[in-house]
Amino acid sequence: MNSPPDVTRRAAVEGPDGLARRPGAALTSVRAVVYALGALVVIGCAEPDPEWIPLFNGEDLTGWTPKIRGASLGEDPAGTFRVEDGLLTVGYERYDDFADQFGHLFYEVPFSHYRLLVEYRFVGDQAPGGQGWAFKNSGVMFHAQAPESMLQDQDFPISLEAQYLGGNGSDDRPTANLCTPGTHVHVDGMLVEQHCIESSSATYHTDEWVTAELVVRGDASITHIVNGDTVLAYAGPVIGGGVVSGFDPAAKPDGAPLASGYIALQSESHPIQFRRVLLQRLDPAR
Repeated sequence: MNSPPDVTRRAAVEGPDGLARRPGAALTSVRAVVYALGALVVIGCAEPDPEWIPLFNGEDLTGWTPKIRGASLGEDPAGTFRVEDGLLTVGYERYDDFADQFGHLFYEVPFSHYRLLVEYRFVGDQAPGGQGWAFKNSGVMFHAQAPESMLQDQDFPISLEAQYLGGNGSDDRPTANLCTPGTHVHVDGMLVEQHCIESSSATYHTDEWVTAELVVRGDASITHIVNGDTVLAYAGPVIGGGVVSGFDPAAKPDGAPLASGYIALQSESHPIQFRRVLLQRLDPAR
């Protein structure tokens, strides 16, 4: 696979191969997209990078939509998600009390077979009222339910989570763990129902940049990689289990296989910044 680029560009809008834009999402200003006889036609633009698609363009939150617990989809009254100095920043300066206002910033289209690369770092102090377990705790939700299917007071999307943790200066806190709000997975062919599965990664105690990758092949296999090292692998995600509240029961058909869904960056009370969010499509036949 080609190495990811150092610069970001706007992601292309994809067609009916599992990457379709959500209904009602606006087209980008740099291209016109129409569907004809089931095929995607892109007019007036250069071909996208055949390997890597920057989901974050380094300038603004085009293509992303926030869902904060207690607020309607698209509303972010405290400015939790924003871009500062070219970094996608999650901050809580306008929170008097975090009060379990968990948030998620959803990318506009679902994916199934892909490689996702994220560079992140924890910064600053935890928001007042944040839970103790949420110290230097954030992540990327994937295979997530559509954001418009979340109810206003739902805490987490039904999804898989690549959980990012930072060190506290003394304890072991591996990163790129798996957490499973409303889902289960199989490890070595066995169904695992515990909420979080720890990876074998190192602990990163400082505010250094960490490169975390996911290699996702539908529901066949999922691998977590940190700074080039494979730290966790599993397969067969299904809907089921708890550790999610306030959801519409229709969005949680327990036992159903989970082979695709949305990607969302999390806000869980500790400030975090993202430098790159890149996606590489993988061939479902391989």
